[in-house]
Amino acid sequence: MSDAWPAGVARHVLARADSTNAEALRLASGLSGPAWVMAREQFAGRGRRGREWVMPAGNFAGSLVLRPQGGAQAAAQLSFVAALALYDALGDACGPAARLAIKWPNDVLLNGGKVAGILLESSGSGLGVQAVAVGIGVNLAAAPDAEAVEPGATPPVSVQGETGHTVAPEDFLDLLAPAFARWQAQLDAYGFAPIRNAWLARAARLGEAIVARTGSRESRGIFEGIDDSGALILRSPAGRQVIPAAEVYF
Repeated sequence: MSDAWPAGVARHVLARADSTNAEALRLASGLSGPAWVMAREQFAGRGRRGREWVMPAGNFAGSLVLRPQGGAQAAAQLSFVAALALYDALGDACGPAARLAIKWPNDVLLNGGKVAGILLESSGSGLGVQAVAVGIGVNLAAAPDAEAVEPGATPPVSVQGETGHTVAPEDFLDLLAPAFARWQAQLDAYGFAPIRNAWLARAARLGEAIVARTGSRESRGIFEGIDDSGALILRSPAGRQVIPAAEVYF
């Protein structure tokens, strides 16, 4: 554990887990504060919409479990905190020559390819959120086969493949946890506005044409930003659209 590890945050490193999100939520009721759960091997990882998250050996799988204040909307804002933390940690790991960007709603890009993803899952009942797991997967050592992703999706890349840098998962956690704590402190102190502004400064394809798909519905237009809830703002021939959830394609 590095000297920069955030105070009051526990750390659990597992040899093997089905899903770090699932393990984090199982631990939640017995925790006195936030905790990171990392697994060296993850055999049932998930991405958005129930997709499988493939984890070759040497990649990073970790989750931060915590009890958010403010219900489901406040919990959702942690996805943007996670994206900013990933951007910073990957910048430290990859060096200044790496081209990093954040892709709405939950990916981080390295040299134009997908290097990391974020998945939030929660436990609770009704409108209450008792605990949230901020799951993060990073292709440190290897990327999944490009043929495994759906047509039109951003191709996967790895830190090793793009930069030649070898980063151990536990070393990456030492970069990620302090970065997350810094951005979360900004959120807690000043609200979502500075997080939104920082996210937009790092956003991929801002001001450019994109495609947003929700189920069988497809919207094309100019990516104008995100609103105060984190929803996508798209300017299309049909007018300004605010899209709370979708898959984005370039």
